[in-house]
Amino acid sequence: MNGMATRKPASKDRPSYRCTECGWTTVKWLGRCGECQAWGTVEEFGGAPAVRTTAPGRVTAAARPIAQVDGTQATARSTGVPELDRVLGGGLVPGAVVLLAGEPGVGKSTLLLDVAAKASGPQTPTLYVTGEESASQVRLRADRIGALADHLYLAAETDLSAVLGHLDDVKPSLLVLDSVQTVASPEIDGAPGGMAQVREVAGALIRASKERGMATLLVGHVTKDGAIAGPRLLEHLVDVVLSFEGDRHARLRLIRGVKNRYGATEEVGCFELHDEGITGLADPSGLFLTRRDEPVPGTCLTVTLEGRRPLVAEVQALTVDTQIPSPRRTTSGLENSRVSMMLAVLEQRGRIKAIGKQDIYTATVGGVRLTEPAADLAVALALASAAIDTPLPKNLVAVGEVGLAGEVRRVTGVQRRLSEAHRLGFTHALVPPDPGKIPAGMRVTEVSDVSDALRALPRRSTGRP
Repeated sequence: MNGMATRKPASKDRPSYRCTECGWTTVKWLGRCGECQAWGTVEEFGGAPAVRTTAPGRVTAAARPIAQVDGTQATARSTGVPELDRVLGGGLVPGAVVLLAGEPGVGKSTLLLDVAAKASGPQTPTLYVTGEESASQVRLRADRIGALADHLYLAAETDLSAVLGHLDDVKPSLLVLDSVQTVASPEIDGAPGGMAQVREVAGALIRASKERGMATLLVGHVTKDGAIAGPRLLEHLVDVVLSFEGDRHARLRLIRGVKNRYGATEEVGCFELHDEGITGLADPSGLFLTRRDEPVPGTCLTVTLEGRRPLVAEVQALTVDTQIPSPRRTTSGLENSRVSMMLAVLEQRGRIKAIGKQDIYTATVGGVRLTEPAADLAVALALASAAIDTPLPKNLVAVGEVGLAGEVRRVTGVQRRLSEAHRLGFTHALVPPDPGKIPAGMRVTEVSDVSDALRALPRRSTGRP
């Protein structure tokens, strides 16, 4: 009896487990983290957190009818870069947090330094915080691109508390942080760039932006797969997510809207990277065309839609006789699977038999990447033109998706594509049936299958002449 009386009640605390990568907690051990999906990172660290309930508290502001809420506070302000304004939906909204992600060397820092300089003013100071470079290095870039401004403030910091201190001193209307993976909080365990650190830094800056009405531009790294590095929660917390794309060896750069709470995500901004910095391209089609006096075999023009923006691009193809059993298939700027499909369609439906036994090289001009099926017809015509060594007529564009049965299918935005081609001086177009309204002065030929489209070639053949 005495032994039973002195026995202590069993502890209600159970062991808890935490992911060492992102800080996610659970009451039972798992081999894979439920937040960041990492394997073998869940470890025991202490008692399970007690279950607590939140009592009603004092409200910060009384709820009002939505019609009485002042909407002028969410009016966008121009960044000074029209192409970026186009993607953002008119400009930066006070209190908005924008995440710009892209591969190393694509031009993120150069663009945002230019934006920070143009957006600064006597009433709208801008703070540029760099965690990857020294202040002197950023100053040299500013000299090169002409981004020196009296109301642009520069700080090199990697400590979150120091960044928040600069916000109190400068009181900026725009904050640029390059990058969010280089800043760390001393209150959180882990190295800069870790899951927990990225989440804490982003959360603190988002709270500061909302409280101050300060727009914030965050630079984000990407993984080897092209996804934004850090917890996926980061993309949910910010207001706008932009993807900065472009081949490092080409001049063209594209900004796509992945998420935008203040506008559409269908807009695309075009930029040109050069020695003096990066500039917006209001009419980028000239980068994707080769100007020549006479047409050349193996080339065909098409009109692609980047978001809602039509761009005229050139597809080039080259066929070479080979003696090896397995001919080469090389593509640049085109999807290899789509090109292989067009080769099969031409050989089976277009009756161009010699093309399967040759080395095939296909590419685009200017670094543009064509991924939409609307470029299928242009790829097929370029391959056929190269195979029979016959150029297509001058000032011809081709738009349409090609199926495995050889049919030419309808695509979206045909009228916008034709209007852009007509504006640039093209007079003849091959399109799928029922294209809609045709621009005045433009000759449009409707093709229902590949055989109809191949009649655009001045001379047909089953191989090289």
